Amino acid sequence: MIRLIKRYGSRKLYDTEESRYVSLEELAGWIRHGQEIRVIDNKSGDDVTPQTLTQIISEEGRRGISMLPNELLHELIRIGEEAVSSGVEHVQNGVDRLMRASIDRLGPVRRAREEMSRLQHRLAELEASLADLEQQRMEEETRRAAPRKAKPTAAARRGGQGGARKSAAAKKRSGAKSSGQSSAAGGPKTGKA
Repeated sequence: MIRLIKRYGSRKLYDTEESRYVSLEELAGWIRHGQEIRVIDNKSGDDVTPQTLTQIISEEGRRGISMLPNELLHELIRIGEEAVSSGVEHVQNGVDRLMRASIDRLGPVRRAREEMSRLQHRLAELEASLADLEQQRMEEETRRAAPRKAKPTAAARRGGQGGARKSAAAKKRSGAKSSGQSSAAGGPKTGKA
């Protein structure tokens, strides 16, 4: 958690957590022990943390406690904010890589990651199987819903055959009638008149 410090016009620093004035030296000690601070100008409300941190570095340099090498201080002055931003990003990336490498070396964590990977692979296989089953179900429903060709009933089949027989019989009868009529009407004449 970030500790809020208020800076007053007289450059006095007030710790809001302990409700007391603190020195730059105390702030430096807290920072060394991992505490993050945020310094706000009491009058304007502006964030003056960068100026306060620079002041801490300056004060420690005056007392002979040089935390930073000369080369880095020169570089900070030359490049300014860009160097600080890229330096912080570089440090953060390095810490992240170190943490990941350290965590991966721990047996239980490594095994948990491997198990997680296997579970993700199995889950992907199950999802693929479910998708296949759903596809098959949809195809089956489509087949069932498709209109079927009507099969003729037994009576219709017999009627169709009977109709053919009837027409053949009708042809025979009409042929017999026509030949009987021709013999009666215009058949060969006998000698009886």
